Amino acid sequence: MRHDLEHRSIPNVVRAAARRFGAATALVDAERRIGFDELEDLMIRAVAAARALGIGPGDRVGLCAPNCAEWIVAALGIQGAGGIVVPLNTRFKARELSYILRRSGARALFAAASFLGTDYTADLRRADPELPALRTTVSLLGPRGEAALAWDDFLDLGSGSARAVTAAHEAVDRLTPDHVSDVMFTSGTTGHPKGVVLTHGQSLRAYGWMSAQYGFRASDSFLVIPPFFHCFGYKAGWLASFLHGVTVIPMAVFDAGRALELIERERVAILLGPPTIFHDLLRHPGRRDRDLSSLRVSMTGGSTIPEPLIHAMREDLTFDVVLSAYGLTESTALVTTTRIGDTERTVARTTGRPLPDVEIRLTDDSGAEVPAGENGEIRVRGYNVTQGYWDDPRETAAAIDTDGWLRTGDIGHLDAAGNLVIVDRRKEMYIVGGFNAYPAEIEKLLLGCARIAQAAVVGVPDDRLGEVGCAFVVPAPGARLTEDGVVAWARDHMANFKVPRHVRVVEALPRNAGLKVLKDDLRARFREGEH
Repeated sequence: MRHDLEHRSIPNVVRAAARRFGAATALVDAERRIGFDELEDLMIRAVAAARALGIGPGDRVGLCAPNCAEWIVAALGIQGAGGIVVPLNTRFKARELSYILRRSGARALFAAASFLGTDYTADLRRADPELPALRTTVSLLGPRGEAALAWDDFLDLGSGSARAVTAAHEAVDRLTPDHVSDVMFTSGTTGHPKGVVLTHGQSLRAYGWMSAQYGFRASDSFLVIPPFFHCFGYKAGWLASFLHGVTVIPMAVFDAGRALELIERERVAILLGPPTIFHDLLRHPGRRDRDLSSLRVSMTGGSTIPEPLIHAMREDLTFDVVLSAYGLTESTALVTTTRIGDTERTVARTTGRPLPDVEIRLTDDSGAEVPAGENGEIRVRGYNVTQGYWDDPRETAAAIDTDGWLRTGDIGHLDAAGNLVIVDRRKEMYIVGGFNAYPAEIEKLLLGCARIAQAAVVGVPDDRLGEVGCAFVVPAPGARLTEDGVVAWARDHMANFKVPRHVRVVEALPRNAGLKVLKDDLRARFREGEH
């Protein structure tokens, strides 16, 4: 089924779900339970309200709040009016947010007024008082703060005449799969963030296919932990769920104990996220006191996945389906995925095969394909690839060639069965005495040690070899690790140039709001420790 052809736009998914699933629960947010029919009504009010604020086709609107029902309704309202959502990282500071809002040309801002002690609108007014997005501001959560409108006041703008409701539905009707739905800004780890332009059709086609493959069904509940400002929480999360009548339970801040409570209480069936989520659930002292038998479908990506973790997810967390996937924002965050029936070894060591109608190739620096089994840069072509970066033709041309191939900057190879094996990010590679060392590969090898639960490797300067590896490792529950012991184990299990010359045993790895390891922080820790 082509969900882009059937549904045409993201807001239209909610209208179709209301027809199919009626009063069945669409959202559970704290004590609120919102049916699909009620969600459609809220969306149409939000569309009418957005139009009343002057938001129309092509207008960019910033959205900065934790996972919550209001985030979803605001996004649907903006998109339904023809606008383009610009999701904002809630951990960013005002200057970082201002850069994105200015770069995207956002004309309005919907933001939380009291998340983790932050009023984003107030902070932005102090940092950049002439910011155009601040001319139209709506508070999503809690008090109004310094926003012009509180959330309920915004919705009241769309609660007027039948004519306004009709006009809102007509605005949704005008949307097509080719209309831009959002501009997703990259994390900025390689410089200033760049705005990835994505359409309604790209997301519907990719995540409609994925969720059907993974076995989403109307009786399921999905605890969505990855943040909505990332495709993992937004598109693989609530959008994929609404396509199938799945109940969405947004989680604003991950807490393993609270997550276990919600899994038991709401009979959660689906849980997707990076490996750290599953590690924390498994290690939580209250896990054995909770009934987790409802858990059925999981997928983890974006990091190294140890095979023992996959086994524990099946045995101790009771998942029937454990899968892995690979993607980047420029590819609608989905390129390859393993499939139901793949072995634990395949799920742990590969990211699976490409989506239908998506191509991958492995190339050398000149763009020529490398022989089968050899490492090369991963290039992607297909409907999922962005049309480019917002208002940045130079960066677009550097990333996507004239034949439509996206340069990912990731290094990998194909195994004998055609599964993609990610070796590392090109920018993370370091050179040890003339040998290319890939941190992700070394991390996978380190996770073969039963005493290590998590590992992150960075390249650091070395007077003799130029660069060497420094491994930051988190012990497995009850295990004792020493720096010398980890190095000794590594010497027995990997080539000499891959062996980390430095090891730091830590309680936890630093992560951003998307739960990716902050390797710049690890490099800084190493430098601080050397002085």
